[in-house]
Amino acid sequence: MARKSCHIPVTSTARFSAVFLLIASSLLLHGPAVSGGQNYHDALKKSILFFEGQRSGELPPDQRVRWRKDSALHDGASVGVDLTGGYYDAGDNIKFGFPMAFTTTLLSWSIIDFGRNMGSELDNALKAVKWGTDYLLKATAKEGIIYVQVGDAISDHNCWERPEDMDTLRTVYKIDVNHPGSDVAGETAAALAAASIVFRSRDPAYSRLLLNRAMKVFQFADRHRGAYSSSLRSAVCPFYCDVNGYQDELLWGAAWLHKASRRREYREYIVRNEVILRAADTINEFGWDNKHAGINVLISKEVLMGKADDLQSFRRNADGFICSILPGISHPQVQYSPGGLIVKAGVCNMQHVTSLSFLLLAYSNYLSHANKAVPCGETLASPSLLKNLAKRQVDYILGDNPMGMSYMVGYGEHYPQRIHHRASSLPSVRVHPAHIGCKEGSRYFLSPDPNPNPLVGAVVGGPNTTDAFPDSRPFFQESEPTTYVNAPLVGLLAYFSTHP
Repeated sequence: MARKSCHIPVTSTARFSAVFLLIASSLLLHGPAVSGGQNYHDALKKSILFFEGQRSGELPPDQRVRWRKDSALHDGASVGVDLTGGYYDAGDNIKFGFPMAFTTTLLSWSIIDFGRNMGSELDNALKAVKWGTDYLLKATAKEGIIYVQVGDAISDHNCWERPEDMDTLRTVYKIDVNHPGSDVAGETAAALAAASIVFRSRDPAYSRLLLNRAMKVFQFADRHRGAYSSSLRSAVCPFYCDVNGYQDELLWGAAWLHKASRRREYREYIVRNEVILRAADTINEFGWDNKHAGINVLISKEVLMGKADDLQSFRRNADGFICSILPGISHPQVQYSPGGLIVKAGVCNMQHVTSLSFLLLAYSNYLSHANKAVPCGETLASPSLLKNLAKRQVDYILGDNPMGMSYMVGYGEHYPQRIHHRASSLPSVRVHPAHIGCKEGSRYFLSPDPNPNPLVGAVVGGPNTTDAFPDSRPFFQESEPTTYVNAPLVGLLAYFSTHP
C-alpha cells in the first residue's frame, strides 16, 4: 500500500512527428479489441458501489452491499471521542486518515469536473463523498487535534478477520501541536474544501461547515509544520509513511481553499510559498503521498482561463507533467507495459494509472476550453491526444488488455475472483453468523476458491510489468483494491460514459 514550454494554439500548423505518432499509436491502441466497446456507465455505477463495501461503522438503511454489516462501533471510545464511520482503506480493517482524505478529495474533484456526466449515479457519488467528510469532521472536531488513524496496523495485518468480527487493537492515533502532521492535515483540509464546493448549492449549511473546518485545519497544518510519520513512526510506517514530505500538501490544501473560498490570502500563500514548498518537484507524481502534478493541473485551470497570470509557472509545470508521461517522448519518466498500461515502481500500480489518467483528462478539458495544446519538444500534444491516452488506460482496466480480463470485480465476463480483501474472502455474517477468530480466517486466505462475496466495483492493484496477473490473495500488490484507486476512476468513467 504505498506511495517548459509555452502553449501553442491548437490551430497551429505544428504537428506530431511521424516517429512519435507511430510509437504513441502503438501504445495507445495495442491490445485486443473489445466487441461493442465498453459500458462506461455500468462501470461507473459499480465503481461507486465499491465504496459501500468499504464502509465502517453503522450502515444506513439504503446500504446496497448487503453482505456487509455494522462494524467498529466503538472506534474512538478509548479516548472519549466518536470516531465511528469512514472507510477502510483497502483489504484490511484499518482506517488510515491520510489515504481516506485523499480519496475524499479525488471523489469531490470527480464530481466538480464530471458530476454533470454522472446522470443517475450522481446521488450515489454524493453519498460516497459525505460518508468520508462526515468522518473527517469527527476527526477534526477538537481544535489543535486531528485523529489520523484508528486501528493498530501490525495487529490487524496479523489476522484475517471480517470487520464485523474485529477483536484486534483499535488504537487511536492523533497529531497535535507537539506531534505535527502537516501532510495529513493539509490533505484533510483539501478534502473538506473540495467537498464544500460539491455541496455548495446542494446543502449550503453543510458546505459552510466543511469550508470553515477546512480553514481551521489548514491553519493548524501550516502553523505546526512537520511530517506525521515523524511523529507517529511505526504506527503509520511502512503502511502510509510520508516519503515525499509535507510541503506539497500545504500547497495542495491552499489551492483547494482558494478554489472553494476565493479568498485572496490563499492565492497569496501559493505565490509566496511556491518555491519554498517546492511546487516544481517531481511533477510527474500524483497520489496519496505526492500531490505535485495535481497542484499544477488544478491551479493551471485559472491560468488557462486568463485569471492568474502570476501563476504561469504552474502551467509550465503542468505542461512538463504531460510531456513526462506521454509515450514517444525522448525521455519519458513513466514507462508502459507491452500492453500499453502506465507502469510505475511500487505497490499497487493501478493507483498511478487512475490518478495520472484523471489528471490527463482534467487538463485536456482545461486546454480545450482555452483552445490550447502542450508543446513537448518537437511534438504538439493536443487535448484529444490526452483524452485518448486516458481512455486507453480506462479501457485497459475494463478488459482491453493482453489478458482479456477486467480488473474491476463484477465488470465483464472475466475479472479477479480471489482479491486480497478480508470481508470479501470470508463467509458473510448472514451465511456464517458465528464469530471467525483472528487465525481461523487463515484457511480462507489460503483457499484456492473464489471469494464468496464479490466486492463489485473494486479495482485491484493490477497486472505486473509484463501484463501478467496472478489471481491470488497472497499476491497483495496485484490483487488488493484500495479506495484511492477507485476515487479518480469515478471521474474518468463519468466522462467517458457520455463521451465514449
